[in-house]
Amino acid sequence: MKWRVNTMIGGALIALLLGTAATAAFWTPFDPLRINLKARLQAPSALHWFGTDEFGRDVLSRLMTGAAASVVVALATVLIAVSIGVLVGGVAGYLRGWTDRVIMAVNDALLAFPGILLALAVMIVIGANKTGLVLALGLAYIPSVARVVRGTVLSIREKEYIEASRVIGNSELYSMLRHVLPNAIAPVAVLATSMFGWVLLAESALSFLGLGVPPPAPTWGNMLAASRPYMETAAWLSIAPGLCIALTLLGINLLGDSLRDRLDPRMAHG
Repeated sequence: MKWRVNTMIGGALIALLLGTAATAAFWTPFDPLRINLKARLQAPSALHWFGTDEFGRDVLSRLMTGAAASVVVALATVLIAVSIGVLVGGVAGYLRGWTDRVIMAVNDALLAFPGILLALAVMIVIGANKTGLVLALGLAYIPSVARVVRGTVLSIREKEYIEASRVIGNSELYSMLRHVLPNAIAPVAVLATSMFGWVLLAESALSFLGLGVPPPAPTWGNMLAASRPYMETAAWLSIAPGLCIALTLLGINLLGDSLRDRLDPRMAHG
């Protein structure tokens, strides 16, 4: 089946990302921040597998540390966006009426702005640091989660077992928490997987623009930005982080597709 192939390839790539990030928390081949001008711009070799940068820092070590930073930012952002988005969307969809109209009016206003632009605006106010980056991206992606959850809850709340829960005397809050939200997990899981990729790409873009994790801490985005003057003379400086971003997004997309195929019977095929 196609979903199995996607799961295997996507899972392997994501496992590689998470394994690299976990390893970087305890060990890297070289100190990613140590400057060695004598070894600057060395091509890939047995000693430096991915070469060195303009300050003589080991590119592989910086890629590993950058993977850890990206994973932390992406996981924290997805956690914030999903937690708040599920709450907001669940309340709007279940209560309906004026509560739904007010919440979704604000939600739609936020959705009118592309996520990266909304994050840029927040970053300008908060400042360029890891905490600000997580808050900015979390705020940017909450509306997407809220809209998906609201639509799902609107459908689920009309089911017979929800009416039965009310009939036997369960409160609206209990019915929502016990019966409605658990049945909305499938679309949220698919969205959260895709969102992990969106956040990673947005984090790289903001770091590329100088609004992400501030240097000298390495991220894939600021490594790409720093490599621009050396694209002709030291191509490995841009190829390595670019390839990391591309492979990670490929893995996330494949895994997201396989989850959608498994959790949504309408998408089942092959």
